[in-house]
Amino acid sequence: MSDPAIRKKPAARPLQGPAFNLLDIPAFRRLVKSRWYPGVIAWPTLVIFAFITWELVMGPLKAHDNFGTALTWVLWWPILPIMFLLLGRIWCAICPFGTINDLVQAFVGNNRPVPRFLKRYGIWIIDAIFMLITWSDHLWGVVENPLNSGILLLLITLGVVVSGAFFERRTWCRYLCFLGGLSGNYTRGGIIGLSATPGICATCTTQNCYKGGEVPGCPMFVFPKTMESNADCNLCGNCVKNCPNGSIRITTRLPSQELWFVRNPQLPVAFLASVIMGIVFVQNITMLNIWESILAWFESALGISWYPLAFSIAFLVLMAIPVGLLFGASALAARANGKAVLENFARFGYAIIPLDMAGHIAHNLFHLLAEGKAVWFTGLSLFGKGIEGPTSLVDAGTIQVLQYGLVVLGALASIYTAWRLAKSSAGLPARKIATFLPLAVLMLLFAAANVYLFSIPMAMRM
Repeated sequence: MSDPAIRKKPAARPLQGPAFNLLDIPAFRRLVKSRWYPGVIAWPTLVIFAFITWELVMGPLKAHDNFGTALTWVLWWPILPIMFLLLGRIWCAICPFGTINDLVQAFVGNNRPVPRFLKRYGIWIIDAIFMLITWSDHLWGVVENPLNSGILLLLITLGVVVSGAFFERRTWCRYLCFLGGLSGNYTRGGIIGLSATPGICATCTTQNCYKGGEVPGCPMFVFPKTMESNADCNLCGNCVKNCPNGSIRITTRLPSQELWFVRNPQLPVAFLASVIMGIVFVQNITMLNIWESILAWFESALGISWYPLAFSIAFLVLMAIPVGLLFGASALAARANGKAVLENFARFGYAIIPLDMAGHIAHNLFHLLAEGKAVWFTGLSLFGKGIEGPTSLVDAGTIQVLQYGLVVLGALASIYTAWRLAKSSAGLPARKIATFLPLAVLMLLFAAANVYLFSIPMAMRM
C-alpha cells in the first residue's frame, strides 16, 4: 500500500514564483546534490550546540558573563527569523536537534509510523508549547538565566531522543518542535521556495523524492508532487538528489507571495499567527520601563499580589487580544463574503504572518544591535580577557528607524496579502472591498501597536 502522504492528494499546482530556478546555477546545483550537503554545515552546528549547552550549564551563572547566553539569545535567536525570510526553513536542515534525531534513529530507531494523534493535533501542540515556553521565560527567566536556558535545551534534546528512538523520519521536527512551527509559518512568507514540475511528475513511477533512493526520502514527510506550501520543507536537498528526472526546482519569489494563494487554510496555523503577534507584544512590553507600573495596576485591579498568578493572567489576556481581534475582523468579513467566521479566521490569519515576522525581526534587532558586542566580550572572557563597556553596535535612534521601517514593510505585505485573500473569497467587487476593509484595519492596528512599543526605550538583557 502506498504512503498516505503520496496517495491522498492530487498533484498540486506549482507554488507561485518567478521562473528562475536556482538549481540552474551550476555551483548551487553541485552543492545541493553533493553527498556532503547539508552535513558539512549540520555537523559543525552540532559541535557548536554541544559547546553552548556546556557553557550554559557549567559556565558563569549571570547572563551578562555567559558566552552561551550571548551566542544563543544575542546572536542566534535574532538572526533566525531573518534566515527564515531569506533562506526558508533551511535552519531545520542543519539544526542540531535534527542531527541528533538522525543519529538516534541510525542506532536504536524503531521507525514506527507517526501516531494519528500527532498528525491531527501536532500544530496545536506546537502552539501550546510555544506559549508555554514564552510564559515560563517570564516566570523563571529562561533567557536571562544561563542554567535555565541550558535545561531547556536539554529537555528538548530528551524529547528529540525519545521521538527519534520510536518514530520514523523527523517526527519531532514536523509535529512537535515549537521552533519548527515558527519556522513553518515564517517560511510561508519567505523568498525561497521548492516545488516540483507537474508535467514531469505526472509520468514518474519511482516516487524516490518521498520514498528515498540515492539518499533517504524526505525527512519531513513532504511529497513534492502534491505539496501546496513550503512550510514543511527544510531544503535538505534529498528530493533533488533522489529525483531521476530533474523535476525539483528551488526558485526565488516575492516576500509573502505564497500567502496570496492559500488553498486549504488551517485553523491552527492562523491561530499560531495571531498568538505570535501576542508573543511579540509580550516580549516588547515586559522589556519596557512602564511594565512594572502596568503590572502593578493590573494586580491592583484584580486584587492579586502574587506575581506568577498576576503575570499568567496578563499573559493570557495579551495572547487573547490578537486572537479576539482577528475573530472580530473575520466576523465582519463574514457579513460580506458569506463565509463562516471560523473559515475566514483560518484564511485571513495567514495575512498576519508578514507582520508577525517583521515585528519579530524588529524586536530581535534591538538585542542584536544594542547588545551585539556582548558576544565579543563574553567570548574573550573564556580566555581570561574580560572586557567591560557599551555593548551596542549602533545608536538607539538608528535601531528605532530600522524597527519602524520593518514594521511598515510588514504591514504593507500583510495588507496586500489580506487583499489577495479577500479577492479569492468574495464574488462581487463591492463584497471584496467589504471583506477586505476589516482585515486592513486590523493590520494597521497591529502595526500601530508595534510602532508605539518600539518608540519606548527597551531594557537590555546583557
